[in-house]
Amino acid sequence: MKIIIIGADHVGASIARILEVEEGNDITIVDTEERRKELDDLQNSLNIKTVVGEVCYPNVLTEAGADDADMLIALTAVDEINMLACQIAATIFHIPTKIARIRANEYLAHTELYNPIHLPIDVIVSPEQTVTKHIKKLIEYPGSFQVLDFANGKVKLIAMEVYEGSPLDGHTLRTLKQHIPNVKAKVVAIYRQDRAIFPTGDTVIQPGDDLFFLAPSGDIREVMKEMQPAYKKMKRIVIAGGGHIGKRLAEALEDKYQVKLIEYDSKRAQNLSETLHNTVVLQGDVSDQELLREENIDRIDLFCSVTNNDEANIISTMLAKRMGAGRVMAIVNNPAYADLVEGREIDTVISPQQTTLGALLTHIRRGDIEAVYSLRKGAAEALELTAHGDSKTSKVVGQAVDKLPLPPGSTIGAVVRGDEVFVLEKEVIVQSGDHVIIFVSDKKYISQVEALFQVSFGFI
Repeated sequence: MKIIIIGADHVGASIARILEVEEGNDITIVDTEERRKELDDLQNSLNIKTVVGEVCYPNVLTEAGADDADMLIALTAVDEINMLACQIAATIFHIPTKIARIRANEYLAHTELYNPIHLPIDVIVSPEQTVTKHIKKLIEYPGSFQVLDFANGKVKLIAMEVYEGSPLDGHTLRTLKQHIPNVKAKVVAIYRQDRAIFPTGDTVIQPGDDLFFLAPSGDIREVMKEMQPAYKKMKRIVIAGGGHIGKRLAEALEDKYQVKLIEYDSKRAQNLSETLHNTVVLQGDVSDQELLREENIDRIDLFCSVTNNDEANIISTMLAKRMGAGRVMAIVNNPAYADLVEGREIDTVISPQQTTLGALLTHIRRGDIEAVYSLRKGAAEALELTAHGDSKTSKVVGQAVDKLPLPPGSTIGAVVRGDEVFVLEKEVIVQSGDHVIIFVSDKKYISQVEALFQVSFGFI
């Protein structure tokens, strides 16, 4: 697929790298003279084309190959530039798919704007909104490091680490049914010391294993108790950083939790104190030991650093952890930093690029795909696909779940048919219109999964 990316900041550069290196797309990235160094670095390290110029000028987009591009992804930090780029891509170049990064709630609230008549944007991505929802889910399901929704929230995929002494420690997977007999849950993947282990009934669970399990949303908490029975509900939360994400997160949490927010800029802090209703806003440095001590950091259930600076996020969370905070999370854009600190001093490292990637992949993948989630730093994926056709035109319709020719390391977690959720029923026959949720442990097999769900010629 030929893709033009507008914007070479952290988000644009990371998405370009993933879509070219891991997905094999033909990528051109465009930005202004101010980001020439970033563009040069990308061109030197990746097999992509770069163009320097005003990103919305038609002649610049022509140079980038807009005349025959399949997709334009506008990812600058300025909403209006992204909107205009999509408008020009549609009006002048007739690019089929236009994706825009939109940050401001004031724009996001008016979905009626985005249509072929007014603003021809096919897909809106908001890394800030996506990251906020991701963090909120981790808080709602304490002990997890990934919470994913499928089939309009009917099914969830949860990732958790198994701790020593938990009910599953030392037991085989087939005993899960004995522990929670009235719950339908399936372990779709296990990672042990970063190595994927295909789950079978005889697989023995060990402390430190990362388990990915799928279950109907109403049963999730029962399964979580088997993983970490002593998990503690969070009440007191400190948010470090009052930017777009910090503000959104405080708004999402302040009615259910005791929230404090630390913001360095005095004017921004004043504005936040007037805007937020139940959040205590503190003006100060997120790495100020005295400030953290005064705010009883050792009694805090969660310290979450979401500033725009990786170093500040890492240092503040490490400091909070050493001073006694219960759990700590940090947004880290630089993958090298993330690999260095995650699971050591910092409980959870959040990558805006990885959380945003799924929204983009959903529209790049072939076949009728409802959702794509990038997992394990991009090495694995969870997909929700819709089955179409009949037994003559489809490789999956009319077949039993356990008979589907899945590639190695791939597992069907559930089949959703209307309001029915089939998790452990291996004999269930896939019907047209079913939503099938698949975990793929190795991305090199994604194309095979996509091909499996494509209907053959003759399907109408």
